[in-house]
Amino acid sequence: MQPRQIALLLMSLKSFPDGLRAAVVGAGGGIGNALVELLAASPCVAQVYGLTRTRPVRVNSRVVSIPFDLGDEASIAAAAERCGADGPLHLVLVATGVLHDGSALLPEKSWRALTASSLAQSFAVNAIGPALIAKHFLERLATGDKAVFAALSARVGSIEDNRLGGWYSYRASKAALHMLIRTLAIELARRNPTALCIALHPGTVDTALSRPYQSSVPDGRLFNPRQAAEYLLNVIDSLDASASGRAFAWDGQRLVF
Repeated sequence: MQPRQIALLLMSLKSFPDGLRAAVVGAGGGIGNALVELLAASPCVAQVYGLTRTRPVRVNSRVVSIPFDLGDEASIAAAAERCGADGPLHLVLVATGVLHDGSALLPEKSWRALTASSLAQSFAVNAIGPALIAKHFLERLATGDKAVFAALSARVGSIEDNRLGGWYSYRASKAALHMLIRTLAIELARRNPTALCIALHPGTVDTALSRPYQSSVPDGRLFNPRQAAEYLLNVIDSLDASASGRAFAWDGQRLVF
């Protein structure tokens, strides 16, 4: 499916029940904030919880801003409890991730650039954080209706698709996220057969994460956050429980692990 075709689709979320309740983790980031805005504008969404470490999320009266710290499990547990207090969730979107910090953490071009601190930081944000979010949020997914736990990943996290090398910490941490998603999905299927646990590749999005590395992006393939959010919600809307445990790109293409 081409970007223009996807853009013409109505982001209806018709595969979910009315009164959808959604949580967006990392709502202060570019994609996360766009997801909150789109969900809050949808007539089928009753409540959106925006979890953010930075600025509060304010869109309309249906958005509840919740502070949290990805590196503090107690904070994650408290946020999950707050979200679940109003009833089960139909959609949990984890929009957190790190590629660089502009100084100490940078994508490695060679194994000589590997450091314990860069590996630890990448795994903490890209794998451990989403795993702990899943630990506290999966049990709060709605049962009997479609419910989705989705974490943002990246195509470069594919082991089979790795042909260029480099970017060790980022690639490895996203590959670890894929294994976590697959394993979580197996257990989730036993507990909640109508729920999905998936990874999503948003493409290259014009945010702080990708900004230093956009020069090689083909024309028409650098998305703004709202575009990326629309594409991802359309992909989520198109999937059923048979897709659980897999990774999908912004255009609906299944990614190999």
